[in-house]
Amino acid sequence: MDPAELNTAMEDVRRAGIPGLFAEVRHGGQVWRGAAGTADVATGRPITADMRHRVGSVTKTFTAAAVLQQVESGQIGLDAPIGRYLPKLVPGGRGDAITVRMLINHTSGLAEYLPYAYPSLKAFPALADTGPQSLDDHRLTRFDPTELIELGVTAPAAGPPGGTPGLYSNTNYLLLGQLLEQVTGTTAEECITRNVIERAGLSDTAFPAGPHVSGPQSRLYEAWFGMIDPPRDYSVFDMSYAGPAASLTSTVADLNRFYGLLFAGEIVNRSSLTQMRRTVSIISQESKLIEYGLGLHPMEGPGGGTFWGHGGTVWGGGTLSMISADGKRQMSVAVNLQRWNRLGATGRPQPHPIDDALAAFYRVAMRR
Repeated sequence: MDPAELNTAMEDVRRAGIPGLFAEVRHGGQVWRGAAGTADVATGRPITADMRHRVGSVTKTFTAAAVLQQVESGQIGLDAPIGRYLPKLVPGGRGDAITVRMLINHTSGLAEYLPYAYPSLKAFPALADTGPQSLDDHRLTRFDPTELIELGVTAPAAGPPGGTPGLYSNTNYLLLGQLLEQVTGTTAEECITRNVIERAGLSDTAFPAGPHVSGPQSRLYEAWFGMIDPPRDYSVFDMSYAGPAASLTSTVADLNRFYGLLFAGEIVNRSSLTQMRRTVSIISQESKLIEYGLGLHPMEGPGGGTFWGHGGTVWGGGTLSMISADGKRQMSVAVNLQRWNRLGATGRPQPHPIDDALAAFYRVAMRR
C-alpha cells in the first residue's frame, strides 16, 4: 500500500464535493486509516477514521450470516419454503414457492415496501416524480416490521419466485428477520448481535435502540438529487424502517474485521461461505443488472481479481466494504453525503465529479 497515494485519492473525493469521508484499507498485516473533510459543515468539526456510521445494507451480510448459522444447526432449511416458517406473513402458494434462499439472494419476486412506507418516494427508483417530504415526516416514526412486510407482499409482484433477474428488495430481509425470530425465540437484532457481532468481537457495531447513534459520529447530509439544497442533516433518524435489512451502525475497522473473519470461515463454515458466493442476476435499487449471492455481491478489482462484500446507503450516509477473494486485501469506506447527482431531463441521475473521484479511490484501495 502507498499511504500518500491513498491520502491523495481521498482528498480528491473531498474536493469533488463530499463534505467528509473516512476509510480503512488492509493488506496482510498492513493497515492504513485515513479521513478527509468535515463531520459537521456548520462547525467545521473534522471527520476521523474511528467514527461510527450508519452502514445501511451492509447489514444484509450480517443477517445472511445469522440465517446460515441456523441452516448449519438444522433449524432452517436453505431451500425450504418460507411458508413453512411464516405462513401468516407469506400465505398460500407464494409461501410454498418462495424459499429461504430466494429471500437471501433477492429472487423471491417480492416487491420493495419502501415506496409504500414513504409515500413521497412513490416512484423510487424512477425518480422524476419523487420528493423528500416523507423523510422529514418519518424521522422519528417507529415502524412495525410486519406491517412493512405486508406492504411488500401485497404490492404487485416483481416477478415469479426464483425467476431471474431478481429484484433487490428489502422486503426479503425483513422476512429473514422474522424468520430468525421464529426459530430462535429472540429478536433478529438480538440473534445477530449474539451470534455474529459478539462472536466476531466487533465492539463498535450495534443496532441502535432509537434514532440516535452512540459514540463519535459524523452528521449525515442528504441532497435527494438536488431537491434538498443545501443538503439537510438526517443523522438523527429512526431506522426501524430498515431493521435487519439496513439499520446497523459500525466503524470501518469493525467492517474489515467482520469480512476478514467471514472469509476465514470463522463466522459461518466453508460450505456456507461457498453458498454465499453462488450468484444470480438481480436488478439493483439503481436499476442496474448485478450479480448477487447470499448477502454478498462481487466487484471486479483493478487489474483483475474479484472482491466480495456489500454497499449500503441511508438518508445522508453511504458505505462500501469489500474483501479480495483470497482475503488478503480489504477496503471499507464511509461518506457523509448521499444522492448528490442531480436529475436530467429523463429523470435519471446525471454524472457528477464525486462518482469519478470515488471510483478512483476504490481503484487505489483495492489495487494489489
